[in-house]
Amino acid sequence: MCGICGKLELRDSTSPVSAGTLRRMLDSIEHRGPDNEGIYRSGRVGLGHRRLKIIDLTTGNQPLCNEDGTIWIIYNGEVYNFKELSSYLIQKGHRFKSTSDTEVIVHLYEEFGEECVKQLRGMFSFALWDDKQKILLLARDRVGIKPMYYYQTSDSLLFASEIKAILADPSVEHEIDRTQLDRFLTYFCVPGEQTLFKNVRKLEPGHYMTVKNGKVKVTQYWDLAFNKTIKKFPEAVEELEHLLSRTVRDHMISDVPVGVLLSGGVDSSGVLSFAVENTTYPISTFTVGFDSGCTDERPYARMAAKAFGAQNYDITITPQAFWDCLPKYIWHMEEPVCEPPAIALYYVSKLAREYVTVLLSGEGGDEAFAGYQSYRNFVWLEKIKRCLGPMAGPVGRFLAAAVSGNGESRYGKYARLLRTPPRNYYYSHSSGPYEFFNSHYGDLYTSEFLETIQRDFHADLSKKYFDRVAGLNTLDQMLYVDTKTWLPDDLLIKADKMTMANSLELRVPLLDHQVLEFAASLPAGYKLKGASMKHILKKALSKRLPAEILYRKKTGFPVPYATWLNNELHPAVSEILLDEKTIARGYFKTRTIEKMIASASSSHNYSKELFSLLTLELWHRTFLRQEVACLV
Repeated sequence: MCGICGKLELRDSTSPVSAGTLRRMLDSIEHRGPDNEGIYRSGRVGLGHRRLKIIDLTTGNQPLCNEDGTIWIIYNGEVYNFKELSSYLIQKGHRFKSTSDTEVIVHLYEEFGEECVKQLRGMFSFALWDDKQKILLLARDRVGIKPMYYYQTSDSLLFASEIKAILADPSVEHEIDRTQLDRFLTYFCVPGEQTLFKNVRKLEPGHYMTVKNGKVKVTQYWDLAFNKTIKKFPEAVEELEHLLSRTVRDHMISDVPVGVLLSGGVDSSGVLSFAVENTTYPISTFTVGFDSGCTDERPYARMAAKAFGAQNYDITITPQAFWDCLPKYIWHMEEPVCEPPAIALYYVSKLAREYVTVLLSGEGGDEAFAGYQSYRNFVWLEKIKRCLGPMAGPVGRFLAAAVSGNGESRYGKYARLLRTPPRNYYYSHSSGPYEFFNSHYGDLYTSEFLETIQRDFHADLSKKYFDRVAGLNTLDQMLYVDTKTWLPDDLLIKADKMTMANSLELRVPLLDHQVLEFAASLPAGYKLKGASMKHILKKALSKRLPAEILYRKKTGFPVPYATWLNNELHPAVSEILLDEKTIARGYFKTRTIEKMIASASSSHNYSKELFSLLTLELWHRTFLRQEVACLV
């Protein structure tokens, strides 16, 4: 796990890339790789690397090149099939000078060119410079576990693992892309290739970029396909168990200690069971809890750890600790994301770093095997529509009218959806038409700002993905949309940046692309059966996990931020959101913000919305160049 950055001059120039620029870029991401740093400069290209040593501790430093020094790479991530690839390449006559997975990519490029990315199984983002052909290749893993940002002008291309490295170049303006602000409040993150920074973009998951002769080309090399295969349920269960065992084993490849991030839920407990099975070393597990306000996961985590002979460590977060971490959260996340559990992840990662350098996580099980209640609710909604047929619209109007008014419940809002196809209302599992920002945005935005946004433009992002899978069942459509939006641009951004903030590598075996492809090949009824979510995954783990864990009610990652924001932290939140500087931005109607704050104090409504607005304002104060305050 590392941090990468670089710059390519797109015009012919005798001036090399500035060493000072590369140094500033590297300094901004030192936390991603405190163990070593390296720079390669040659003519129009400069590559920088910060290393966190995981595999090949002695000869794996970067930038790394091939035998004759004509191909150079900087790389972030892990390739779990690198040993098999290395054996293949040695048979083809390639000579290795290290035992790292990084060098495998260099030789694969010599064999396959840019198509080499298709051979890799793992999480990665890398930049490769072919000095003979003067080609720059940037690539990102299939799901988006590892980030890659870039900033392009007519003169140059900057790229890095984190946006702050790009901002370290003095030629880059620290400006907001105001057109993306509504996208953030639509999805509670910024999905797609855009970011909230003007002209800073993401290389999307499953894509690579080639730059030659000043021309930039982006190519998609992988997509999640729901190609159904005929498997009897018992056979599919057995196959899944074998696949998970092999995948977790491969994800444990490391020359440093490996632990498990343990919530006490099905996914992380299942990962722990396979991890213990595939190592002779003792496993440490790490859990976070809270002093009040929500379900405590720690008893279940301790139960799982005890069941598998692991040593469990845990940490308690208080409201004040949550607030104190907000500046670090904003700085490391780099974009406003409504993800309070990220702060909990920051603290538990800091704890884990005292014992291990690599963590396994159960992240992704819900997206692969349908673990969210929203999936079940929307699938049932579509079944009701089919049963009602032409009467769905009138029935929806009747039910919506029957529960309309100030007391309208979420179920009343679901009734409205009886008249609407999913592609018009399903933005992601974490948002939807019943969220305040999406149903009352006209009450939120000032008339001046409302004129500057194209509301349908942002909802159309989900519609675009729905169009790609229009012929699939409702569940698979939602899983696909979440895999393209919520997963990479919320969950995985959180996972990468909060762990790397503590120089810790997080691996997510349930998001191995072979696991995702297997899950996508299954009938919807294997994943969601009646009220049972993740049905096949639970069956595959039924002989491994205690029943108390396997069949407990899903709680997610319960951070009691709503209670804190509306009680202990309420004065501080009000002070920031109603500050003159905040109001002067001209985005929101002051009276609407005041009503939301008042309602939150009395009835605990709008906690998600208020946290989003809070992170947005703190983001402005942290990153925009004209702001005086810098929070870290």
